[in-house]
This record gives sequence, C-alpha cells and structure tokens, in this order.
Amino acid sequence: MEREAQLEHAELVRRAGKLFSGRVDFLLSAPQLKFLPDPTVPEIAFCGRSNVGKSSLLNALTGRRAIARASVTPGRTQELNFFEVGDPTLFRLVDMPGYGFAKAPIKVVDKWKSLVKTYLRGRAVLARTLVLVDARHGLKDVDRAMMKMLDEAAVTYRVVLTKADKIKASELEATAAKVAAEAKTHVAAYPDIHVTSSEKGMGIDELRAAVLADAGV
Repeated sequence: MEREAQLEHAELVRRAGKLFSGRVDFLLSAPQLKFLPDPTVPEIAFCGRSNVGKSSLLNALTGRRAIARASVTPGRTQELNFFEVGDPTLFRLVDMPGYGFAKAPIKVVDKWKSLVKTYLRGRAVLARTLVLVDARHGLKDVDRAMMKMLDEAAVTYRVVLTKADKIKASELEATAAKVAAEAKTHVAAYPDIHVTSSEKGMGIDELRAAVLADAGV
C-alpha cells in the first residue's frame, strides 16, 4: 500500500511539473470585489507579509522569471492579482497584497483588510490558501492574525516557509519544527508545513504537487 501511495505521489509531482511548464498567464488585477473574475475554476491564494518572497515563489512554481511582475507594479500592491493555469484554464493562482506594512496610511490598511477579508470569507471557489512565512524570522504577530482570520473564516490553509536557503540547516530545522508545532494549534491549518527556497528550488516540486491536489485537477 505504501509503495502504491509513493507511485501515486510521484505521478502527481510529474503532472504538476508538466502543467506548470505549460500555459500560465496573468489574467487581471482586482482593486475591488466587483472586479473579481467569474468564479468558474478553483483558486489557490498566496498571502504573506511584505517582502516574504511571494513573487519569487510564484515565479519558481511556474518556472517563469517574471510571471508575477504584474503584482509588484507600482499602484497594484493593494490589489488581488489573478493568474490562469492550464489550457483550457484548470485553476487560478491569486497573489494577495502583502500585509504588515505598518507605515501605510490607515485608509490603505483598512481597504486591504476589507478586500482580503471579504474575498477569503465569501469566495466559493477558493480551494486553499498558502500562508508564506520567512524562514529567517518564523511566525510574527501579523502572520498569526492572518491565520486566526482564516481559522474564523473556516478557510483551510498551508503554511509555507520561504527563503530556506538564507539560514543554517540547524536554524531552519528548529524554525520549521516551531512553526509546525504552532500550526497544529490552528483548526484550519494543515499540520505539515512546506519548506521552500525559490532561489535553490528547494521544496518547489512538492509544493506544485500540493497546489495541484488542492485545486482538484
């Protein structure tokens, strides 16, 4: 049975790699809920603190150098950015605006909270959310606030450590264990976390497979 599960997982990894090497296109930016695309396919949302490496991870997952550049264009940082995967489109990746920008004007922060909360709570096609956490810092209070929001909205999510190549292996192991232990205390979080490095390719194949499984394709 274990051998069969291993073969199934290997096939999932292969399919995920093939799918992400195919069509992945930027669809649109939604500054308000009324601009959201029609809810026709599953969506996988990516969220995290500012500078956590969301764009780099999206680029690594899709094997592109700048697929996520639209999401970092000045003026778009407070919008939900949608990318279509597959031909025809099988699911979408959603790049959410980074949180934790303490110096942003109150109105900007309130606008972000309203957009994100409403999207997370009411998007029927949202299949999974990935909460990105910088491996160099571990969970911060703003990450915990996001996880609490997802718990309360009953939106299941995976915790993904980014920039794992930036710290020593011993420090990474300790941080991963600590984050995993805390994730297990959250009702909507997957107990297992993903450890990744966009620069080195660490954990990218496994995360692709997880995204494919979450999207149900």
